[in-house]
Amino acid sequence: MHTVLSSPSRTVVIGPDKPFCVIGERINPTGRKQFQAQLQAGDLSRIEIDVAQQVELADMLDVNVGDPLADEIELMRQAVPLVQSVTDLPLCIDSSVIEALEAGLSAYQGKALVNSVTGEDERLEAILPIVAKHGAAVIGLANDDEIPMEPQRRVEVARKIVAAAGDHGIPPEDVVIDPLAMPVGAEPRAVTLFLETLHLLREELGVNTTCGASNTSFGLPGRHTLGAAFLAVAQSHGLTSAIMNARRDETVEAVRATDFLLGRDEWGAAWIRRYRERQAAAKT
Repeated sequence: MHTVLSSPSRTVVIGPDKPFCVIGERINPTGRKQFQAQLQAGDLSRIEIDVAQQVELADMLDVNVGDPLADEIELMRQAVPLVQSVTDLPLCIDSSVIEALEAGLSAYQGKALVNSVTGEDERLEAILPIVAKHGAAVIGLANDDEIPMEPQRRVEVARKIVAAAGDHGIPPEDVVIDPLAMPVGAEPRAVTLFLETLHLLREELGVNTTCGASNTSFGLPGRHTLGAAFLAVAQSHGLTSAIMNARRDETVEAVRATDFLLGRDEWGAAWIRRYRERQAAAKT
């Protein structure tokens, strides 16, 4: 099953037989006081810097301009064309505000990924029609009014989201399920639950999957090393994409190496090409 996303000049295909899709997470004001203040003032200039820091290693970019004291709808309406003016990477439109999703999708050129919908009926009925209207794909979080702690329950929620999407004309290949990456520092079973859910999703639904990879290492030392290890393990269990740190060589290189080792980079062509490009750049 393949999820095809696009900008006017680039296409990204997410699938179990394709290279892992790295979705850069940096355009997000969470935990960034200066960026929050800029957004509250209607200043989007920081976004161009965030884009420049990610384009070398990312396959897509997540765009989140959510701040409770800012006009998120208008900011999203402006942010999407701004990002598309400086990169041809496809985008993931990220907001919990339905009107902001609508604004971002209306401004987007291409087929976007929407982040996200949960299994709650009111959210499904509010967001899926917008996704369908714009011909987008959507991330479905495997939770409803609570976060299930049993893998099978997460899969039940995912199944509900896929079915509801189908009712709105959105095919299963355009639903990317998030099995819920949680901080392992707060829940020792977080990663094993995640992996068990991945297995069930692959066997029972066959959908593509994603997660907020940085959640796993939250609050712990050595976050980049933990993140790289988590992604490599998750890939080997079927994870096909992640919203992640695309500014960090250590993390992205772990993903690319795993693609090679799992046979998704035949003969290591992409791995060797990148190595040679970096060697050449180091000599200049």
